[in-house]
Amino acid sequence: MTKNPFSLSFGKEPISLINRSMQTAEIIETFEDENPAYQVCMITGVRGSGKTVMLTEITKKIRSDDDWIVMDLSPERDLLQSFAANLSNDPNLSEIFRKAKINLSFLGLGVEIDGVSPITDINVAVTRMLERINKKHKRVLVTIDEAVCNDTMKEFVSLFQIYMRQDLPVFLLMTGLYENIYELQNEKTLTFLYRAPKIELRPLNIGMIAEKYKNIFNLSDEEAELMAKETKGYPFAFQVLGYLCWKNETTWVSVLPEFSQYLEEYVYEKVWSELSKSDKELLIAMAKTADDKVEAIRKTMKKASNSFSVYRNRLIKKGVITSPEYGHLDFTLPRFKEFVLREGIA
Repeated sequence: MTKNPFSLSFGKEPISLINRSMQTAEIIETFEDENPAYQVCMITGVRGSGKTVMLTEITKKIRSDDDWIVMDLSPERDLLQSFAANLSNDPNLSEIFRKAKINLSFLGLGVEIDGVSPITDINVAVTRMLERINKKHKRVLVTIDEAVCNDTMKEFVSLFQIYMRQDLPVFLLMTGLYENIYELQNEKTLTFLYRAPKIELRPLNIGMIAEKYKNIFNLSDEEAELMAKETKGYPFAFQVLGYLCWKNETTWVSVLPEFSQYLEEYVYEKVWSELSKSDKELLIAMAKTADDKVEAIRKTMKKASNSFSVYRNRLIKKGVITSPEYGHLDFTLPRFKEFVLREGIA
């Protein structure tokens, strides 16, 4: 049996993929430029918006260049220690460090070098290694998926800023939910992140989704467009709807109940649990109000204009709702309205 071209695994690159070519190319071209306009970039969006897939695509292309060293670090581990270990253990770099007589034995990152005092500070060790890498005209890309604002993250990003000021060849690409990136940017020592580009992943083009469905399921233009519109351009929904149709060998209309269940269990329940009480109240008011005008929703919610705007703007930045035109609101995610209504009754 032919393999299902769609995937339900977060972060895994599916066979059937709609690339964000322009955004991906912009980051790669900037990082590879002789005088890059920026060395730190953040990718943000709601869960299932394709952050990890985009990160994977970028790192795959940069890894193919021998002048780059790419390392994926976990935000849950000691990032500086992991960074140093990755550098020292890279087979293409270890001989360079040995010839430069960088003794990392004290830190447990290398063998003893006779006649050379070991480096006892890990930050000094990283700096020395990066200096040697710079002399070899190589660059280092660090990727962190699902960044969070914890102590190890704050320490590492703060030091990363120093490495950049020292003209060391380091680049940082992070993904994260809006609230986590926002929290990082607001740390007193990390305000430089405000100057770093932040790419917010918006819904995919409906026409591109329709074309994929049309070719894979041999649909008419009209049927493919209807199926695509059901996803609202949400990347994970595009995968789920296609996956279920392929798996069950049936029409997209037939799998809609299962489609809703997958979205709720895989994403929506988690999204809902991370929202504040006021955020939830606004969403419930939106779901219950027949009119999509802000004024009507605000009256249902019984909130003053100023406080309403705060919650509305926050939900827009989180990627949960959108303002398709001035004074109107809509749900960004497919079938999320129905989910909210059920939660509001519960």
